Amino acid sequence: MDTPGFASTRRRARTGARLRLRALLLILAFSAFPAFSLRAQPALSDHTTEIKQLFAEERWEEIVRVAEVEAERSADINYYYGTALARLGRWDEARRAFQIGLSQQPGDKRFSLELAGVCFRQKNYPAAAEHLRRALRLDPADTYANDFLAGVYFLQGNVEAALKYWNRISKPEIEEVRIEPAPRVAPALLDRAFTISPAAALDLRELQTTKARVKGLNIFSNYRFDLEARPDGKFDVVFRVRERNADFKWGWLIALLRGLPYQTVNPEFINIRRRAINSESLIRWDAEKRRFWTNLSGPLFGDPKMRFHLDLDLRDENWDVRRSFAGSTPALASLNLRKQAFAASATSFVSGRWDWSTGFEFSHRDFRDVDAGGVLTPGLLSQGFQLKHLGQLNYKLLDAPERRFTVGASASTQLGRIWSQQSRVFAKLQGSMEARWFPQSAGDDYEMRGKISAGQTMGETPFDELFILGVERDNDLWMRAHIGTREGRKGSAPLGRDYFLSNWELDKNVYGNGLMSLKLGPFLDSGKITDSSNERGGLGSQTWLWDLGAQAKVRALGVGVAFSYGKDLRSGNNAFYLRFSRFLE
Repeated sequence: MDTPGFASTRRRARTGARLRLRALLLILAFSAFPAFSLRAQPALSDHTTEIKQLFAEERWEEIVRVAEVEAERSADINYYYGTALARLGRWDEARRAFQIGLSQQPGDKRFSLELAGVCFRQKNYPAAAEHLRRALRLDPADTYANDFLAGVYFLQGNVEAALKYWNRISKPEIEEVRIEPAPRVAPALLDRAFTISPAAALDLRELQTTKARVKGLNIFSNYRFDLEARPDGKFDVVFRVRERNADFKWGWLIALLRGLPYQTVNPEFINIRRRAINSESLIRWDAEKRRFWTNLSGPLFGDPKMRFHLDLDLRDENWDVRRSFAGSTPALASLNLRKQAFAASATSFVSGRWDWSTGFEFSHRDFRDVDAGGVLTPGLLSQGFQLKHLGQLNYKLLDAPERRFTVGASASTQLGRIWSQQSRVFAKLQGSMEARWFPQSAGDDYEMRGKISAGQTMGETPFDELFILGVERDNDLWMRAHIGTREGRKGSAPLGRDYFLSNWELDKNVYGNGLMSLKLGPFLDSGKITDSSNERGGLGSQTWLWDLGAQAKVRALGVGVAFSYGKDLRSGNNAFYLRFSRFLE
C-alpha cells in the first residue's frame, strides 16, 4: 500500500500524462486538418486539359458540353465554363458560374472581372462597377480593370469618378477644349481660370481646380464639364455654361423683384465690362428692419485665382427679445440698433480642395430706445467704432466621386476691438463639417445633406455679434421651426454667445423640364445656444431644440423658392416659412 505522499505523486504523474496525451492528440488533429481539407477537395478533373485546349480554340459550345458533365466543377472549370456561356450570350448562366468560382477562390480577380463584363452587357452598370472595384482591391495596378471601371463611370455621366481611375493609367488624352455656348466674359479671363489644356491627359485635380475658379467668377447660374469621345480614342472637353440673368429675357427683372413680398428689391449688375465684376445689392424698406447692403466683387488684378469683395452694410432695426415667436410671450428686452459697416476681403481659390479668405471690417453702432429688462448687460450694449479682422478656411476632407460622397470642413475667425466708453476686445470662432451624398450611381433624383456647426465667442461681445438659431433673412444658422421675427421685429429666436447646430435633409426630385425643377423632402434640425454671461437667463435656448419638418424647393428662371414647414418638438409650435434666393441648392 502506497504512502499518502507517494500516492499523491503518482496521481499527479498520471494526470500529467493524460494532459500530455490530450495535447498530442489535439496537435495531431490540427496538423491533419489541412491534409483532410485537401483530400476533401475534388481531384483535378480529367477534363481540365481538354477544356483548356477547347478554350484556346474558342470552341464554346463544346466547352459547355464537357463542363456540364462534371459532377463538381473546380474553380478553373467554372471560369472556362462561365466564359463559354458568356460568349454564347447565356448571361444569367454565365453569372452563376462565375459567382460559384468566386466563392471557391475569392482572391482570384478573374471572376470579378468576368462578372463585371456580364453585368455590363446586361446594362447593370452599378453592379459592374462594384465587381471592378473588388478586382482593383486585389490588384490596384490592373490596367484593364482601371480602364474598364473608368469607362463604366463615363457612361453613367460621372466624369470625376471616370478620371480618378483613368488617371491611374495616364488617360484620357484631350484633343480639344470647347465652350458651348460662348459666354460674354472676356476669353482671356476665362482662359486663365482653366487649368486644363488640350494635347495632354486630363487630370482630376486640375479639373476640380478649374471648377472652383469658374465658380468663383460668380457669373454663371449653371455649368458643367463634359467629356466627348472621339473616333481615335481621344476625348474633347466641352464646357457647357449658362450665364446669370440669361436664362430668360427678363431674368434680370425677376431677380430684382424676387424679394418684393418682403419689401425688398435686389438690384444686380453681372459681368460688368465682361470682366466678371459684379455689383449686387439689397434694399429693404421694412419699417422694423431697414437695410441697405451692396457688394462689389471681381477677379483681383484680373486673376481668377483670387477675388476681391467690397461690402457696405447699413442697418436700422427694431428688436424685441422674446423666448418664442408664438403665444403670449412678453418681450424681455427691446432696442433700436443702428449700424454702419464697411468690409474689404480677398478670397484665394488655391485648388479644388481648399480655399481661404482674409479681410477686415470697420463699423460703428449705437443703440437707442433701450429697455434692457435685466437681460441686456452693459457689455452687450457697447457702442462706438469697431475694427474687426476676418479669416476663413474651407477644406474638402473627403471626396469619393465613385460613391458620389463628399465631406467638407470650414473654420472662421473674427477678432475685433470696440472703442466705446472703454476699449473692449472680443473674438468669434466658428467651425463646421458638411457631408453631401447622392445615393444613386447617376443623376440627382435623391440627395442627402448633413451639416454640423459650432461657434464660440470670447471677451465682451456686442449685441449685434451674438449668434441666432432660427429662420430669418439675415441669418444663416437655421432652426426651421424657430422664426426669428415677430410682428416684423427681430429677436424671437434664441440668441447667445456659444452654439451647436445640426441640420439634416433629404431631397427628392419630383419634377423637372429643363426650365423648372421641384424637389421635396424631410429635414431634422437640432441645436443648443447658451450665454453663460447672462445672469438672469434671458438669452440662450436653456435646453436642446429639435425641429422636424418638410420642405419644397422650386427653381425656375434663375430664381429659387423654398417653402418649409417645421414643428418644434419641444413646444409644439408650427412654423411656415417662404424664402426667395438667387441660387438655391
